[in-house]
Amino acid sequence: MTPSLAREDFDAVVVGSGPNGLAAAVHLAREGASVLVVEGEAEIGGGTRTAESTLPGFRHDVCSAVHTLGILSPFFRTLPLEEHGLRWVQPAASLAHPLDDGPAVTLWRSLERTCEELGSDAGAYRRMVGPLLRDPHGFLSDVLGPLGIPRHPLLFAHFGAHAPWPATVLAKTLFRGERARALLAGCAGHSVLPLETWFTAALAVMFAVSGHVEEWPVAAGGSEAIPRALASLLGESGGVVQRGVRIRSLGELPSARVYLFDTSPDQLASICEPVLPAGYVRRLRRYRYGPGVFKVDWALDGPIPWRDPNCLQASTLHLGGTLEEIAASEAAMYRGHHSERPYVILCQQSQFDDSRAPDGKQTGYAYCHVPANSDVDRSEAIEAQIERFAPGFRDRILARHVMRTRDFFDHNRNFVGGAVTGGVADVFQLFTRPVARINPYTTPNPRVLICSSATPPGGGVHGMCGYHAARTALKRIDRFQVSPLG
Repeated sequence: MTPSLAREDFDAVVVGSGPNGLAAAVHLAREGASVLVVEGEAEIGGGTRTAESTLPGFRHDVCSAVHTLGILSPFFRTLPLEEHGLRWVQPAASLAHPLDDGPAVTLWRSLERTCEELGSDAGAYRRMVGPLLRDPHGFLSDVLGPLGIPRHPLLFAHFGAHAPWPATVLAKTLFRGERARALLAGCAGHSVLPLETWFTAALAVMFAVSGHVEEWPVAAGGSEAIPRALASLLGESGGVVQRGVRIRSLGELPSARVYLFDTSPDQLASICEPVLPAGYVRRLRRYRYGPGVFKVDWALDGPIPWRDPNCLQASTLHLGGTLEEIAASEAAMYRGHHSERPYVILCQQSQFDDSRAPDGKQTGYAYCHVPANSDVDRSEAIEAQIERFAPGFRDRILARHVMRTRDFFDHNRNFVGGAVTGGVADVFQLFTRPVARINPYTTPNPRVLICSSATPPGGGVHGMCGYHAARTALKRIDRFQVSPLG
């Protein structure tokens, strides 16, 4: 039986309980607003859930796994989330990037230790990230928000000198050696764009900086600990979460002053079409979501046997070899093809969090980018890339579980076509997501806002889309009476 939705009145209703929706609700509630969060699934969290998807006792993150920006989020850092059960578990190193010839390139928190691995490119790498480390939290507060006047203009200017470039151009311009180029390419690959695309260098630089501020962590017990902590804090602040109620029309919403949607643009268009201008709805439906992902989880009979033991010290592995190989893989994927040697992102949470697997066992997690709506099984290609750098990996596999693009969409309706990053972040959509407006969290209806990763700063478990949307809502909430929407 579908639960009935609470009908009492609220100041704000948030549709969707991903990290952004919960962040918006927490900020509103801590500022004194009465808030209801409505979640269509039985579990909260959106892309931050955990499940025993292979064998009993093996706990796998369903989507988001390593929280590079979660630990650095300017909003999360202001919240007492540890008092509500969230504990970050940090590795010795954020990232390892294995190569066929020579040891892996490792991103250590120490800038100098990282530079020692880059040979003749150490100076260029130090000049690229060093100035941003003078005030990294100030830098991140500027980049993790909508386009505007930066509060740290000198830092932003340094970032701006590198960010607009295609990652391939920046890597070949700054670095002469294969190791530094590969490190930059692997970080840029998270953009889910061809590395020849403008602004792909921005994510590469930001990821590199983040690894020198905090080691990229996992959440103890699984990524589900993040939404649980946010929901607990929300409850302490007087907010309410209702699960298992999927909103499909305006009439299903209770009365409120404002409504925030942690949804994809197409869901916002479908639900709110009666109260939004037709032209705006058409633009929402033209939003580009981009490629999807194919993911494999493994139950393993021991650690991954990396050729370079340093790889066991990192929470994240970028598997793809050289800059040229990664660029070719991502370009092919974006054109609708499946590379024989895909760029693979691998996470080894149980290496650092012993609650993830039975004693003596380990979990494995890896994915590659695929064309939207792809149904091609990429597990063999992913395992071949791991075996390339960890001979004997297949011998450790006890069980596997795969997720295709359709599985991701079924898991979370925001993942249209299997896209988990909130939408294409190229030059045409990076600053205008989801629709070009002075305030991207607003819509033409002043009571309706969008707070999902389809708004700046985009994908990632950082809550900043929700935080910025909530700040906008607080400026207008008193202008409206509690009433139905529409």
